[in-house]
Amino acid sequence: MSATEAVSCCAPLAAPALSDEQAEATAALFRALGDPARVRIVNMLATAGGEVCGCDLTEGLGLSQPTVSHHLKKLHESGLLEREQRGKWAYYSLKRDAVSTLAAVTDLNEACC
Repeated sequence: MSATEAVSCCAPLAAPALSDEQAEATAALFRALGDPARVRIVNMLATAGGEVCGCDLTEGLGLSQPTVSHHLKKLHESGLLEREQRGKWAYYSLKRDAVSTLAAVTDLNEACC
């Protein structure tokens, strides 16, 4: 299953039932966000208002460039990020459909009384 398929297969956690495929896709999405640095990267991209060069994330995260690149790769592979190569620099942004899916997956308002 590709990263895009994984994100599109996720079902809301409050759904009446999840198939094995939906449960696996949802778990993969949560694994991608299972590191505080990755959550911070998503936050930084969400508040940036556009594309961000991977090189600009190292200082804000207080992490080395190879570590930031590793986390960006994991988020990209999960289907959460768009990546555009411009010369030697890579620019990242959140995938709109993936963010919408993430919001829907985590919506438990109907499940709570």
